[in-house]
Amino acid sequence: MRLIDRYLAWAVIGGTLLTLGILLPLLGVVILADDLDNIGTANYTLTDALLFMALSLPRYAYQIFPIATLIGALIGLGALANRSELVAMRAAGLSVWQIVFAGLRGGVLLAVLALVLGEIIAPITEQRGVQLRRQALSGEVAQQTPDGFWAVDEGAYVNIREIQSGTDLRDIFIYQFDAGAGTLIETHASAARYRNARWVLEDIVRSRVSNTGVQTERIAQTGWDSLLDPELLKIVIADPHLLPVWGLYRYIRFMAINKQDSGAYEVVFWGKVVYPFLTLSMILLATPLLLGSSRSSGMGWRLFIGILIGILYYLISRTFAYLALLFGMNPLLAAIAPPLFFISGALLLLRRLG
Repeated sequence: MRLIDRYLAWAVIGGTLLTLGILLPLLGVVILADDLDNIGTANYTLTDALLFMALSLPRYAYQIFPIATLIGALIGLGALANRSELVAMRAAGLSVWQIVFAGLRGGVLLAVLALVLGEIIAPITEQRGVQLRRQALSGEVAQQTPDGFWAVDEGAYVNIREIQSGTDLRDIFIYQFDAGAGTLIETHASAARYRNARWVLEDIVRSRVSNTGVQTERIAQTGWDSLLDPELLKIVIADPHLLPVWGLYRYIRFMAINKQDSGAYEVVFWGKVVYPFLTLSMILLATPLLLGSSRSSGMGWRLFIGILIGILYYLISRTFAYLALLFGMNPLLAAIAPPLFFISGALLLLRRLG
């Protein structure tokens, strides 16, 4: 890569990181302000609220990354335009497309950073933050592990292997110890349902282990006096926005095998697949906006245009997502439409400049 290409690429990267450095603290204040009412509830303290805010920021950074890239490109390249560096580059023979490709090289690095943030860091921190917050608010002790969901329930240890919804569970193990009788009781239920404010276990095998041996009984259905909160269990369900691409793919296959509707997950899956192209399309769009107005507008106007485009991006992406969910639109088409829209607009502006 030539020196001038690296110079332009780092201008885009630096502007984007500066934008994130400004937006994320503001988002953190909004998250904390929205959570202040919960402080003092059960065991929820200001420290918990601050931790929840910090753990939520990676997901928000991932969500606003395309807009931060657009604004960052306008800031970084705009600074060069204000110093007449872009004018000098073009006077030296650098074409508009060479500037575009140099900016896209920086965009590739930013897209990789966004993928690491959204596919590795954010799913872990967000789920951990939600679990900590729910546990502090409810007072229940629970943990999500590779072997399923574990919780302590009035002296019993509960392991739930599959949570289909907050009120429908599958493959449940309950371990209890009767100190008086010196008996370990293991209960396995194929299903549990929360109906009429009470849990009901179905297809149960109960084993009592003592010094005299193991006694096993089968029960078709019985009530389960558990304090497990269905709202707590909902946080363990695979939220499509919190899962990485490979997790979404596996979950979509699981839902297809069980003949469940996976529309919401497919929309998010394809949105994550085309996400890098959306980031690059923002840089592609920023360049003609900048070059076409660098002589007649200041930084404030460019930022205003970037914010308007960000709002437009949000409205378009939400519209196509709802079309896919409500009217059966192809999820891939719904995901790829916003990047194509912005790429088409950028190419049209570049053609006018060319």
